[in-house]
Amino acid sequence: NVYTFLTMNTADPMQRKLLARMRRLGSGKVHASKDFLDLGSRDAVDQTLSRLVGSGAIKRLGRGLYYLPRFNPTLGIELAPDIDQVAQTLARKTGSRVVPSGAVAANRLGLSTQVPAKPVYLTDGRTRIARVGKVVLLLKHVPPKDLPWGHPTSALVFQGLLYMGKDAIGDEAISRLRRHLSPADRRRLLKDARYVTDW
Repeated sequence: NVYTFLTMNTADPMQRKLLARMRRLGSGKVHASKDFLDLGSRDAVDQTLSRLVGSGAIKRLGRGLYYLPRFNPTLGIELAPDIDQVAQTLARKTGSRVVPSGAVAANRLGLSTQVPAKPVYLTDGRTRIARVGKVVLLLKHVPPKDLPWGHPTSALVFQGLLYMGKDAIGDEAISRLRRHLSPADRRRLLKDARYVTDW
């Protein structure tokens, strides 16, 4: 494939290092150009990413956002990057905090079967729209006090619970959360519960 060819044959050491890191972190993971500034200057990184896009080794999702394509092994079709990956990379790129809205969180946790037509993420950065394939992602500005603190997984749970409401959280919902969260996630959730004051 293109990745193997380039890593074996390119004379540009930065291209090899950049591709190797993307490969190590996994296909489909979204990267901001600033993620690679330890490899060289901003101009050098931007030029290298541009060349890799031109060669077909990686793809550009939007301005300053890149990913190593991933494919469905059965159908042989390319899969779009994960929406949450895009949101978190935008947050990293802009130095802002981003958490899923309640509807997105509830769906991801299996608390709700309703899939939001337009995924909304809350951020203390500016409001913006991003496109991932055919999906439109909205990052909506809210005051920092309206964003839950703690680990991203804990914030996801807090948002999902708040969206569903106290009356909707019974044994079945708790069982779904238990299956969704790893033991480490549960420990972090208990630790981060100090950041919330409601039920």
